[in-house]
Amino acid sequence: MKGMTIIVKTITKLIAGLILLYGIYILAHGHLTPGGGFPGGVIIAGSFILFLLAYGKDIVYKRLRKNVIAFFEPFGGFIFLVVALLGAVVGLFFINFLNKGTPLRLFSAGIIPICNIAIALKVGCALFAIFVAFQILGREE
Repeated sequence: MKGMTIIVKTITKLIAGLILLYGIYILAHGHLTPGGGFPGGVIIAGSFILFLLAYGKDIVYKRLRKNVIAFFEPFGGFIFLVVALLGAVVGLFFINFLNKGTPLRLFSAGIIPICNIAIALKVGCALFAIFVAFQILGREE
């Protein structure tokens, strides 16, 4: 797939960054509003998938190394496991051992934002990897 028209590529350049920023916003405010790691990861993966659809797999594969996804997807699971085990060291498995701060502030949830980041890495990279696998296995026209 060589990519789409110049109109689609131009709109993708304008909107993919905004979609990525919105995904980061959903991820960062997941403990205060509806959202969190899973929807944030899906939205972030969606911005990369949009870029892949607009420009074609050849250009994206040149800019994105194959080992990036292979590193960050298990790294998200590793962060999640480390946070849970640190809670076990402190007291109970997966206990909120960090300072909770002031309620309804961005830094007021202890380990929840760290877990949201780990889930977003896991979900976003896995979803993008699944889409890339579909691209590779799809037929060329």
